[in-house]
Amino acid sequence: MSPVDTQMRREVLEIPVAVKRLLVNGGDDIQRAAHAIRARNPAFLVSVARGSSDHVATYLKYAAELLTGTPMASVGPSIASIYNRQLRLDGSVCLSVSQSGKSPDIVDMTRMARTGGALTIAMTNHPDSPLAEAADHTIDLHAGPELSVAATKTFVNSTVAGLWLLAEWAEDAALCAAIRDLPERLEAAVAVDWSSVQTALGVRNSIYCLGRGPAYAISNEAALKFKETCQIHAESYSSAEVLHGPVSIVDRGFPVIAFAAADEAETALAGVADEIAQKGATVFGTTPILEHATPLPIERTAHPLTDPIALIASFYAMVEQVATARGIDPDAPRHLKKVTETR
Repeated sequence: MSPVDTQMRREVLEIPVAVKRLLVNGGDDIQRAAHAIRARNPAFLVSVARGSSDHVATYLKYAAELLTGTPMASVGPSIASIYNRQLRLDGSVCLSVSQSGKSPDIVDMTRMARTGGALTIAMTNHPDSPLAEAADHTIDLHAGPELSVAATKTFVNSTVAGLWLLAEWAEDAALCAAIRDLPERLEAAVAVDWSSVQTALGVRNSIYCLGRGPAYAISNEAALKFKETCQIHAESYSSAEVLHGPVSIVDRGFPVIAFAAADEAETALAGVADEIAQKGATVFGTTPILEHATPLPIERTAHPLTDPIALIASFYAMVEQVATARGIDPDAPRHLKKVTETR
């Protein structure tokens, strides 16, 4: 961790406590919503979110499809807020994710989904927000106040809350146990040393982030945080896509982070990471099965679907270091504010 006492640093260190607070206080909300989903028996799910919250939705898409076989797709909030159209969502479930619960387009889309026949569930850190009022059910994230512009503990709590909801719906006892074990795992995750990534970045201003399956959502979030807190141009790709063109700009020393969970995608992602490393890039991966890329220290959890949550906690600790080392205040990124209200 950086010796600079930033608000972002304090909030990253609070992640294990915030998750424990959710686990202690959030059970009633989760159980009610899970019961409603089970009663609905949806043919499909949709998500409504932007920014970091949309990366939560991407993670939940993979989790829902892997756990329940139920397809989930993101719907564009502008369909309701700008184009004023109505989608046919009879029999579906709509998950809306927003830390503040205030963005008008997310609220409008949630109302439209409810009118269109969806069971609507809002996940927000503000259960008295307009989004909560618009939805059938609200899941309070219990993350506590988040003052830094960069979402960290609210991202993690949103991800845990959504996964917990899916685990209860699927009645997956092993996953529920892994979720209860997360605070201890996250305590270790925020303490791992990824300073080698900071060293490899040096003065470079571009990086690739890679993932596959649920870890692809973590790759998306990591790329956003590099841009938001460090002013580094970062792009996220599925490891299945990066060799189809983007790899062309990789030169010697080009930095890459490959985010891998201990799941069925780990071997394929490690193979791509090794292939890019052989082209001269400086590649790091969160898996021990690498041959040419450099393994990063990791904290594995008790389930493949909770592994990505520990990965993003470790990443947040590192990216805050990168920002402060570059003389950037991660609590006040230029041109940004805490709540972005889009229409």
